[in-house]
Amino acid sequence: MNMLVALSGVLFLSVASPGPNFVIVTSTAVTSRRAGVMTGLGLAAASGTWALAAIAGLSLIVAQAAWIATALRVAGALYLIWLGIKMMANARNALPVAAIPTDSGWRAAKKGYVVSMTNPKAIAFYGSIFALMVPAHAPMWFDATVVALAIAISCAWYCAMALLASHPVVRGVLVRRKAVLDRVAGALLMAIGGRLLVGR
Repeated sequence: MNMLVALSGVLFLSVASPGPNFVIVTSTAVTSRRAGVMTGLGLAAASGTWALAAIAGLSLIVAQAAWIATALRVAGALYLIWLGIKMMANARNALPVAAIPTDSGWRAAKKGYVVSMTNPKAIAFYGSIFALMVPAHAPMWFDATVVALAIAISCAWYCAMALLASHPVVRGVLVRRKAVLDRVAGALLMAIGGRLLVGR
């Protein structure tokens, strides 16, 4: 039980730390609450996938085949740069007072899933700290609980951020500052992607 509590704390700190996942869920939620929540669900599904991979021996796979980590890093970097360019290009496009969803639920969830699955921060976390904290020969119920916790904590945090960003008062502020915020968020995504691309 103590191990599960410790894992829950580490998982929460991981998802709550700022990064591309946070940027993508909040920027999507400003456009549409439903799309924002679906993006959060996509991010949660990715957390479950990463947790499952870590339990299955992600750290060993990455150690034996370094090109996998490199390929994921490059793919993630290019995807973040593309999202950043797209965000900056659309920065001046005004949002309507009542948000009109631009992404279908499935498309928004897929976007969240891809961002998280190509996020090198996830590889670093699940392939090292997380993998070390999960006992090597834990019973199946323990592994299942860990995966469920990863999904639940990620879902709660990102969906809460989506609901907050799409709240009428918060959204009103964000919409008025949309051009500036989109440029900053786009530049941030491009900077993170560029840094990953050069391997730093």
